[in-house]
Amino acid sequence: MTHSELARSLEGNFTSHHADVNGVRLHYVTGGQGEPLVLLGGWPQTWWQFHKIMPTLARDYRVIAVDLRGMGGSSKPPTGYDKKTMAQDIHELVRHLGHETVNIAGHDIGAMVAQSFAANHPETTRKVVLLDVYHPDETFTAMTLLPSPAQHVDGDITAGSAPYLWWFTFNQVRGLPEKLLQGRTREMFDSIFDQMLHDPASIDSATRQVYARAYDSPDAIRAGNAWYQAFHQDIEDAKGYGPLAVPVLVLGGEHSIFSVLAAVMPGKGRDVRVAEVKGSGHYLPEEQPETVARHLAGFFG
Repeated sequence: MTHSELARSLEGNFTSHHADVNGVRLHYVTGGQGEPLVLLGGWPQTWWQFHKIMPTLARDYRVIAVDLRGMGGSSKPPTGYDKKTMAQDIHELVRHLGHETVNIAGHDIGAMVAQSFAANHPETTRKVVLLDVYHPDETFTAMTLLPSPAQHVDGDITAGSAPYLWWFTFNQVRGLPEKLLQGRTREMFDSIFDQMLHDPASIDSATRQVYARAYDSPDAIRAGNAWYQAFHQDIEDAKGYGPLAVPVLVLGGEHSIFSVLAAVMPGKGRDVRVAEVKGSGHYLPEEQPETVARHLAGFFG
């Protein structure tokens, strides 16, 4: 299905659009009425990762689900994958759509961009929600190349004090992933989803195929990896950010990195709340959509 067909399949009169902002062409899907709420997804997904919560949120908000620079229906330029530049993309999109301020929620890479948006554009940010990831900082350097014994034996890559996110390393390699993965993205993504979901069935085969098709080209693989290759720049940028001035809600999966988020995030802002989503791994909006939608509505309301 095309992005337009996927958008039309949702309740809430969602439609698919493009906008040229900040030197990049961004794809976004919008629907609903009310205050604007921007949703930013992550790797290896697209705006579609919010499809289970978008109709509910659209009852009270103007939902704007965006494909980030390099994702899905957006263009995939050779540069600009640091989160500060990507936050500027979203800021210019918000202005293009005529909004002075927005609520913003991001998952995974989208959470990094959402946090950067709040840090660099506080005047445009009402409130921000981060889903199971935070902006790269020096804590990222504690991740190891080898899994702990428990992670290696049991296959639980989130066990222990530091998760074993092996694709962080794989995605740093330049040129090779494009050659290895084209035509095989589904196999890699299935492995990651099955490791990071508490209930693997919560992302069904049809949705997995949407994501596999979105990344099954050399440019798409290169662009998605570039988000990870920009982490060193992101860490340097974060050193210049003070505590976030806007209210922040952080949601972490019970079977993901909640303990890490609870340790790191309270020091990142003046008003930071951290909550655990029971019965969920990393992919909160798809694994526990009702809980996530309830948290977002309560926080933004």
